[in-house]
Amino acid sequence: MLLIGIVLFIALMGITLGQRNSLTWPEKFARDSIGFVQGIFYRPASAIAGFFEDIGNMRSIYKENERLKIAVAQLTTEQIQTRNYKETNVRLQNELQFTQQQKAKNNYDWRVAQVNSVSNDSKTLVIDIGSKDGARVGQEVRSLEGFVGVISRTANFTSTVTLLTTLDPKNPNSYAIAATALGKEQTFGMVESYDPVTNTFQMTKISENDPIAKGDQIITSGGGGKFRKNLLIGTVEKIQVGEFGQTRTAIIKPAASFVDWKELFVLYTPEVPE
Repeated sequence: MLLIGIVLFIALMGITLGQRNSLTWPEKFARDSIGFVQGIFYRPASAIAGFFEDIGNMRSIYKENERLKIAVAQLTTEQIQTRNYKETNVRLQNELQFTQQQKAKNNYDWRVAQVNSVSNDSKTLVIDIGSKDGARVGQEVRSLEGFVGVISRTANFTSTVTLLTTLDPKNPNSYAIAATALGKEQTFGMVESYDPVTNTFQMTKISENDPIAKGDQIITSGGGGKFRKNLLIGTVEKIQVGEFGQTRTAIIKPAASFVDWKELFVLYTPEVPE
């Protein structure tokens, strides 16, 4: 006890004396002892805090894993449905005695075409694929974004493409496109005009009870036989009352930009042996 008292007395004297640059060994001993004891209590506390943090992370990982499992299950289901649709489509075509040409109509190859020039009025452009490459009048042309136009004239090594921006119901040489909404087979209308001021298409002749809605993607329906199915035209921006109030008209933002032309794609239907 006496020795302990002496140590404490020396430590107290060291503290009360003036400013010093270093600690005495009793002070160092006392500080080290306090630090050691604090460490004993701090480490378990840190371990406990880390344990609960790990539990929180595990819960987040578990929830993310559940979402991924659901997404995989949905993808698997959709793949099965797609396969069933394809098998049903083939069976119905066989039962209805579709010709090989009819079956191949919506199967096509893409061939890359470079844009050589654009007309001054931006209604036509010339690409570097011509009749020597198998190009034919009426072939559809698209960009990465969507449907662009059709080949209207061919030369040996080039072709002229008339753009969809020339659609005009008042022009006897213009054409209307039978269209539907992606995922809504009952939707039907005719894309037959383009407004250069608003840069939008007008899809007319839509029935009043049609389920078409803002945000729908509009694609070619294949109706009428002029254009193949599933070519993306654009997205519905709004629906308004049509002419005479008996139908509705959809205003469509084009999928293709119709500016800054680079590569385009000409759609070729595979040759069918006769």
